Order: sequence, then C-alpha cells, then structure tokens
Amino acid sequence: MPTDIEIARSVELKPIVEIAAKVGIPEDALHLHGKHIAKLDDRFIASLPKKDDARLVLVTAINPTPAGEGKTTTTVGLGDALNRIGKKAVVCLREPSLGPVFGVKGGAAGGGYAQVLPMEQINLHFTGDFHAITSANNLLAALVDNSLYWGNPLNIDPRRIVFRRVLDMNDRTLRQIISGVGAPANGYTREAGFDITVASEIMAIFCLANDLKDLEERLGRIVVAYTPDRKPITAKDVDAEGALSVLLRDALRPNLVQSIEGTPAFIHGGPFANIAHGCNSVIATKTGLSLADWTVTEAGFGADLGAEKFLDIKCRKSGISPDAVVIVATIRALKMHGGVAKSELTSENVPALEAGLANLGRHIENMKGFGLPVVVAINHFVSDTDAEVETLKRRVKSDFGVDAVVCKHWAEGGAGAEELARTLVDLVEREKASFDFLYGDDLPLLEKVETIAKTLYRADKVTASAAIKKQLKEWEAAGYGSFPVCMAKTQSSFSADPTAIGAPTGHTLPIREVRLSAGAGFIVVICGELMTMPGLPKVPASVNMRLLDDGVIDGIA
Repeated sequence: MPTDIEIARSVELKPIVEIAAKVGIPEDALHLHGKHIAKLDDRFIASLPKKDDARLVLVTAINPTPAGEGKTTTTVGLGDALNRIGKKAVVCLREPSLGPVFGVKGGAAGGGYAQVLPMEQINLHFTGDFHAITSANNLLAALVDNSLYWGNPLNIDPRRIVFRRVLDMNDRTLRQIISGVGAPANGYTREAGFDITVASEIMAIFCLANDLKDLEERLGRIVVAYTPDRKPITAKDVDAEGALSVLLRDALRPNLVQSIEGTPAFIHGGPFANIAHGCNSVIATKTGLSLADWTVTEAGFGADLGAEKFLDIKCRKSGISPDAVVIVATIRALKMHGGVAKSELTSENVPALEAGLANLGRHIENMKGFGLPVVVAINHFVSDTDAEVETLKRRVKSDFGVDAVVCKHWAEGGAGAEELARTLVDLVEREKASFDFLYGDDLPLLEKVETIAKTLYRADKVTASAAIKKQLKEWEAAGYGSFPVCMAKTQSSFSADPTAIGAPTGHTLPIREVRLSAGAGFIVVICGELMTMPGLPKVPASVNMRLLDDGVIDGIA
C-alpha cells in the first residue's frame, strides 16, 4: 500500500471550478487560491435558501488511542460513498493545526484513498486562516498592553489581564512566561502566557459566527481584563473589534477543496475538541446544508468531547441538529481499551475486544441519550480477523441495538464505505431524530458541569475550589449563567485520568480552572492536568519532514 502522500500525488485533481459546479456554485462566487482551492464569497452564501430536506450527519468516535481510529478518513469515505450511491453529498471538516502536524499526528486530511486534497497545502498554511486568527488574537493582546502602557485610561489591573497570546505550534515553554522584562519602554513586567491558536477564543468565535456582523459583535464582547474592583474590560473598550474584523474578513469565507473522488469538501476553522469546542465553522456547515442533500461533518476526538460540544454548543448556538450519528471504532483501538499493549494488537484477541466494547457502548448510549439514531463504522485494518469482526458486529447489535458496518474506505475509497452509506440512509429514513440538549440554559453553571460529568462520563462527583465556585456564581450574577460549558479534559478517557481506559465509573472530575469566553458564548472548564498549550513528544513528527531535491515535500503522513 502506498503512503498517504504517495496516493495524494498520484491523483489528477479536477479544477476547483468544476468541483464547485457539482453543488451549484458559480465561478464568480469563488475567490480562487490557485487551481484547486477556493473560498466562497460571503454574498453568495447569504443568498442561499435554506433546504428543509437537507440531512446532517455527525461523525464521531470512541476515545482515541495510539492504535488509531480514523474519524476524518471515515468522514471523507462516507461522503464519497454517499455520492457513489446516488446522493448529493458534501463533507465539512476542520482545518489541521500545525501543532499536531509537526507534533504527534502528522497530517490530518484523511488517509489512504479517503483523503481531501491538496493534502500538503491543507496540512500546512492552506489559505492562511489560522495565521489570520493568530494575528487577530495577538493584536488584541497588544492593544491591551498598549492601553496599560499609555496611562492606563481604562484602569486595567495588570494582575487581572486574562486574555492570552497564542501560537499555532506545540511549545510548552510558552505556557507561563514573564513579559515586559527590561526597560520601562518595554511595558509593565507581568506574568503572562500563550495558548495554542486552536484554543483561542477568537478561533471559537470564528467558528460560531453567522456572518461578518455577528463576528464583529462577538469580538467586541471578549473580556480581556478587569479593573482593581473587578469590573470587566472588553475588546470593545480598547477599540479592537473593527481591526480584528478587518484581519478576519477573508478568513471567514469557507474553503472549498475536493476528495480523491471529487466530493466537494468545506474545510474551515479548527478548534481542538479536548481544549475548545472541536467543530468546524457554522458558516461552512450551513453552506453545505444549503447546497447538498447530505452534509457529513465531524467533531473532534471521542464522542464525550467533540460530539457533546457539537450538540450542546454548536447546535445550541446555530439552530442546526444532526439526523444521525456515526461512531467510528477500530478493532485495534477496542483491544487497547480492553488492556492489550500496542505491540500486540496484530494478534487475534477476542476476549480483549469484548472487554474494550465497554468504551464503544458508553458512547452509543450517550449519543442515543441525545435522541439521535446511531450506526457504528468499523474502520477496517488488515490485521482484523473474521472472528473479531463477527464478534464486534454481533455484540454491538445484541448489546446496544445498533448496526456495526465494516468499512474499507482507507484501502478502497468510497466503494469501501458503500454499505455504511446505505445503512445510514436507511437508518435516517426509518428512524427520525428527536434531538434534545443534555441540559437547559437556566441550569446553574456548576450543575451543567455535573450533568455532563455524571451523565456522560459516569463520574460520581465534581470537585472545585471555593474560588472556582465563587467565580462561577459571579459570572452567573453578571448575566453569563445561561452559557453552555465547554469541557476541557483529556481525550483519552471518560475521566480526567488519561490512563483510565475503557469505561471507568465512580471517578471524580477535578476542575482546575474556569475561563469566561463571553464573545464565543460559553464557559471553558479545564479539568485535571490538561494544558491549553501542548508540548512536543520526544520524537516529534517534524523529524521525518524534509524537502526533496526537486522541492517536493516529503514526510507528512
């Protein structure tokens, strides 16, 4: 089997104008970035009528393991398969962050014969959206410090500046820093720090905004600091929202690319699901729903994170909801959840597979709890045995009442996911979704956290310091109590302990920190040891990347 990048380079890409025409986008509605990438004009998007019969499919997964699950690959393969069986489908994905591209994951544009292209550009600078978001974030941070330097007319308390700078790279040394060191001309010396760009509130705002006007209003509501008597100071107070909108204008236009098989793909925005809300932009998803009969989108990491945030945050803010959920699992990953070491995953082990089913079962039950029809996609690996496959399909049906379909899109493209596509279409036509949120707007903030922890994570209790509880109460009094909560925790477990694989119960969820995202419209709840600026692994993916003699990029997996 060729590598992902070898497969990508073997494909003769169609002009993006031709791809756009498949879903009725005229050439004059495209802002071209070369022959194979385009942005959609915002005026064209505003003119699109709503399609009441459009179907939205959410692809999520079990808790990720080093064995791999293939959620993005499955999303792409399913989109291709729906088109192959005669449906008009598009896919909507997040943009890859340079942090994981050069850190652990490598490329994030699908894999095998279920990829979006051109993969090198998508994985690297793409159309510059993340650079624009990083620049806007850091302009706001600079304006706050500048106001402090020039006489501090807003009475900013330097100890209570809460807006952090960002960088789209894993760099643990920037988590906590001292800024403004040196001469008085360098500003006030104070504690500061960086988050990764995909954890920025501006990234969240970018992905939740409905249009440019909504974007600017949300940007102005960002709370950047407090006065000594704890009065909030916003981005509007430092006259930032106009300039930030200028930086983000072009970026807010959704990016259109194509799959290997020519399926139109909108790739736009990219908040992390273990830190932020983990969904692509509302604009891209709604555009897909206006242009196609079936829109397939993904939410980051396991269903306890990305899918929950898609449903409780994105759907709440946008008014959309999925018609069905696809949960991706691999036999390899389920065996890891059953206690098998990564080095032993190629050996048949039905008992370990059955033990690991508890993780998949928990996700199925959780998604059904939202009132959504569910199908399981078994992303096939060559090491999977017939006994393991049949056991998984039988147990999923008997124990959880849903179908599990073997998918071979990685090796076969859309043809390998046609059974999944047909099963999905049949499910949506047979079983109508009765979607509802996990909690209501009027529930107190801490109770919202407890509802997620006890209902989805199966925790016994949530712990928080007196200071955190006081902060939540103050936000409620200030008018933020109706906000949903964005849980920031490890992706590897239902608990806050990344080593607690499977389906742990009876654990305690510790809240370490809470952050107000007034512009995005949610409260970030940081649990356990999760960091909002990741670090690089001992051997980062970057060590395998290089330019060949002819200038071709090599090493992006």
